[in-house]
Amino acid sequence: MAGGDATFISGDSTAASIHALLGLVQDVCKASAGGFKGPFKKDCTDLARRIALLSHLFEEVRDFKGDLRPLDEFSSSCSCLVELKVVVQATKGLLVAADSFDAKISPEGAAKKIAFQFQCLTWKLERTLKNFPYDQLEISEEVQEQVDLVRGQLRRATERYGGSLTPSRLSRALSQPLDKEIDPLQSRNRIIGSLHVSSTGSIDHEVTDKVEISPRTNSSKGYGSDQMIHRLERRGSSSASSDICLLNNADADDGESSSPKSSEEHRKPGSPVIPDDFLCPISLEVMRDPVIVATGQTYERSYIQRWIDCGNTKCPKTQQKLQHLTLTPNYVLRSLITQWCVTHNVEQPTALTSGKVKRSDGTFRDVSGEIAAIESLVRKLSSRSIEERRAAVREIRSLSKRSTDNRILIGEAGAIPILVSLLTSDDGITQDNSITSILNLSIYEHNKGLIMLAGAIPSIVQVLRAGSMETKENAAATLFSLSLADENKIIIGASGAIPALVELLHNGSSRGKKDAATALFNLCIYQGNKGRAVRAGIITALLKMLTDTSSCMVDEASTILSVLVSHQEAKAAIIKASTIPALIDLLRTGLPRNKENAAAILLSLCKRDTENLASLSRLGAVIPLTELAKNGTERAKRKATSLLGHLRKWKQL
Repeated sequence: MAGGDATFISGDSTAASIHALLGLVQDVCKASAGGFKGPFKKDCTDLARRIALLSHLFEEVRDFKGDLRPLDEFSSSCSCLVELKVVVQATKGLLVAADSFDAKISPEGAAKKIAFQFQCLTWKLERTLKNFPYDQLEISEEVQEQVDLVRGQLRRATERYGGSLTPSRLSRALSQPLDKEIDPLQSRNRIIGSLHVSSTGSIDHEVTDKVEISPRTNSSKGYGSDQMIHRLERRGSSSASSDICLLNNADADDGESSSPKSSEEHRKPGSPVIPDDFLCPISLEVMRDPVIVATGQTYERSYIQRWIDCGNTKCPKTQQKLQHLTLTPNYVLRSLITQWCVTHNVEQPTALTSGKVKRSDGTFRDVSGEIAAIESLVRKLSSRSIEERRAAVREIRSLSKRSTDNRILIGEAGAIPILVSLLTSDDGITQDNSITSILNLSIYEHNKGLIMLAGAIPSIVQVLRAGSMETKENAAATLFSLSLADENKIIIGASGAIPALVELLHNGSSRGKKDAATALFNLCIYQGNKGRAVRAGIITALLKMLTDTSSCMVDEASTILSVLVSHQEAKAAIIKASTIPALIDLLRTGLPRNKENAAAILLSLCKRDTENLASLSRLGAVIPLTELAKNGTERAKRKATSLLGHLRKWKQL
């Protein structure tokens, strides 16, 4: 489907389209019956299985006797059925191409092209299912749950493939024949999401308020609202800005902008081509601190902040009104820019230029006098004198907590690798000041990359295991700060940090437990870390927090459990720990968000499990669930209603 050629369908043609769609699903099932082979075996198997699971949805639509018009009201350009037919038809062709792929005889770039097609189809299928009119078509709860499962798998697969796509690029890819070359790197650079905890702000214990876990809920059916993260999606542009001359040549179809002269014309001979998505649409410079605005577009922070400060309330690129003025850091894009610069030996964009620091409003402050003093201080970090090192790292700690400018200058002066080496110092005072300095420096996004490049994680984990309690607290908070980037979650999880964090959760101070809980939550967003946390004994610690109201950590415990329960090993451990009675108590007496999490966890534990449903009934969960279904939050109502439905069906057996 490209170029807006899709048309609406209705009446008999709707029924015919449903039958055609079911026929395509059957074709996909037949293609997968004999199994797949080759380098794309897993991709083919996973996608075919997810398509097959949707047959129950299409069968219920086929058997629906009511008004089918909601299927035609999917968007202004095409119907829901048309979208699904395009995806399933494209899947059928892709499975054949991927299954027969042979690297020895295939043309150069063919593998990348096929991988990109998997990304396109996975993302598009999830988006289409999200907008499907389930309620209007009276789709049964069981089928909706099955679709929710498929959507969750598709979302995770999309992240593995590299993120989402602009609608126009996607539609071109879906309609593009497989003999035409596609550049998947360009797709990967079209980064959509960034993870952020809703109340983050700063994680410096010394400077600002503590970061607390704060769940974000979303009422969209099937959305992973159990996770305490908020994904902002970047959408394609409908028009270019007439207010900024640099955007006059914007491509309205692609949502991309270009300068009057292309980067090809301006770049030096032999220099690499900078991906368009790395350039700020306003300045056309490589972004140093990319942020996402309410419309989903990404800009360099200083330029979009100046745009907003001038009283503008529309997105420069799309001309849509900004529903809010929050600027969300795009950690993933920032990381990709850093990786690209390192790979191509390109000097990374920096906030420090010719002795001046760029402010958030785009102006510059002369810091040449401060640079010399900080560079002198950094040199003293390597002094042979313990007292001189102590004094230097203490001053670095003090400076790093005062301002962003100081964090920039300290990072640029090369302090981070030296501070990392001091984490293993035998001197406890030096060690404590070093970890706190690194924590303070990590607040500035560019420094996160420098800390990771310095190989800090093993040393931070060592401090977490053997340091003083205050040092352990700041080590846990540093791991949280660094884990905000998706790729860092994997590195930190594999480093042995999770058992050390779980130990702090068991035996730490009050603040240490909160720091450990926050870091563990963020790490467990990544599926691969959930099993590590379970094996480290996190369930026992969470149950203790859940039942000890004096600990003031019921929120943290219920929220982390709601993230872990999607993992099979974690689910088994939660049941084995006899957590169900504590969750039922939470339904009765907890705060609204705790009740919401408790209902979500119980639903995951009990649906299609007669033994757990029997425990739920025996322990008197029906009354609090009924109350929650009437008066809870929107998410709590859905979970409680679904769970009551499972209980009714179990009693009828």
